[in-house]
Amino acid sequence: MHSVGDSRYSPLFVKFIHHFNGDRDYYECHEVLEELWMEEGRGPLYQGLLQVAVALYHHRNGNVNGARKLFRGALGKLEYQPEDALGIDLAAFRRDAQARLDVLEQSTEAPFPERHLNIRVLDPLLREQVEAMGRESGIEPRGTTGEKEVL
Repeated sequence: MHSVGDSRYSPLFVKFIHHFNGDRDYYECHEVLEELWMEEGRGPLYQGLLQVAVALYHHRNGNVNGARKLFRGALGKLEYQPEDALGIDLAAFRRDAQARLDVLEQSTEAPFPERHLNIRVLDPLLREQVEAMGRESGIEPRGTTGEKEVL
């Protein structure tokens, strides 16, 4: 059992997951994770997660080449990170990001259908914090427990 004051996860990281899985506001994902990335010494793990969000933002806005480039950079940064880093299923996230990049690499004609990725949360404390943020905002997170979103 974790105490209510347990601060193992930065509120910025919780907010990132909330936006990524909840309202799919990839621009806001970028904003909050960039702040955390700078606070934490600019490590490749946060940068890789940030780049996936920006790749999805570019894809949504029709910049497919930018999305491809950012997915490639992100995957390079996430490649050697632990499979369960930061309480999330990073292995599954990497596979999903790679699969999305593969689709974008093979597609040559617009439109390129948008597909969301989910961050599966493994740590019950982190899941609880993300869900609490969702309740406060009225936005239910998707994908936090591993279910696949059907689009």
